[in-house]
Amino acid sequence: MTGVTEAQVLDALRHVADAERGGNVVDLGMISGLVVKGSNIGFVLEVDPKDGAAKEPLRRACEQAVAALPGVTSATVVMTAERAGKGNAAPRPAAATHNHAHDHDHHGHDHSHGPAAGRGSPNAGAAPGTAPGAPPQVGQKPAIPGIKSIIAVASGKGGVGKSTTAVNLALALSQSGLKVGLLDADIYGPSIPRMMGISGKPHSPDGKHLHPMQGWGIPTMSMGYLVAEDTPMIWRGPMVMSALEQMLRDVSWGELDVLVCDLPPGTGDAQLTMAQRVPLAGAVIVSTPQDIALLDARKGLNMFRRVDVPVFGIIENMSYFCCPNCGHRSDIFAHGGAQKTAKELGVDFLGELPLNIAIRETSDSGQPIVASQPDSDEAKAYRAIAAKVAAKLAGAPATGPRIVVE
Repeated sequence: MTGVTEAQVLDALRHVADAERGGNVVDLGMISGLVVKGSNIGFVLEVDPKDGAAKEPLRRACEQAVAALPGVTSATVVMTAERAGKGNAAPRPAAATHNHAHDHDHHGHDHSHGPAAGRGSPNAGAAPGTAPGAPPQVGQKPAIPGIKSIIAVASGKGGVGKSTTAVNLALALSQSGLKVGLLDADIYGPSIPRMMGISGKPHSPDGKHLHPMQGWGIPTMSMGYLVAEDTPMIWRGPMVMSALEQMLRDVSWGELDVLVCDLPPGTGDAQLTMAQRVPLAGAVIVSTPQDIALLDARKGLNMFRRVDVPVFGIIENMSYFCCPNCGHRSDIFAHGGAQKTAKELGVDFLGELPLNIAIRETSDSGQPIVASQPDSDEAKAYRAIAAKVAAKLAGAPATGPRIVVE
């Protein structure tokens, strides 16, 4: 059988009516961002901000209508609320958003396309006088139950080894005796499953919370567990924001000392979602030594400063190369640029990591070097950086940072 078409999905959704508005969700213009990838369907249901959670039954009806189509194995339905009167302002997630997958063998929900329900509007519980859509303040960043601290590993640009650093940093923190979790916040390019050597899909015993996938002794979550590795995530900003919050708040992380979040490169929706809606204890910036990478690293660092998230420091990755045969050292991407930048910007330099084929090979094979070669010089370098991060965490404030609006 050929794959499901967009026309078939829209036809199915035309049978879903919004009784209050007197029409079906398609003709009312409530469906957007439709993505059809084989048997996996995803789209946005846009509702009025004042309706919020009241539209959850409508979202569920849309989900069921699409799931009933022959050949559909998963349906991702994200509900967002557009702020009225704001022109091109970005939508924000509504009070409840779900990503459900359906098992047509009727054994219950498989949840293979996303986490379960969101927890509430970003403005829920806002102080009196807070404008709708305003950035959340300290009291509006609810902590994630069981997680003491959250740190972000970020970079200004791609290709600097940020994910490799995040994985090995998480493992090094775990080896120090901390209870550590790892979140792959790169929705568009998830790499944690491959780097951690984890396959399969998470399950949800209660239909509300996903169990994280375990690897090398730590719980992890990634969009890479929920969709095929070669499936592009053609999602708008609101869908990314909603998925991130659900992977944080609707996963049974258990009791953790620290959750390491591998952010996508740059300063877009994912980074701002983490900075403005999650009580981050701090951020770690990864860069290579050359000027162009450091220029982008400065942007990433300054973004966290603008939203008043502490920057723990900068890591210089691919700092130097030592020939495995003769031991000759070459500074392929220059050397010391990140340390100089850290000094200029008034943040700590956390350490340097070599350009080494063993790091690349162990990452590609799902055997991170800190776990598979713990006595190597490279693993020791990661542990030295982790010790500095742990010291920062020990002195980090328990409450969420203040958002600065300029």
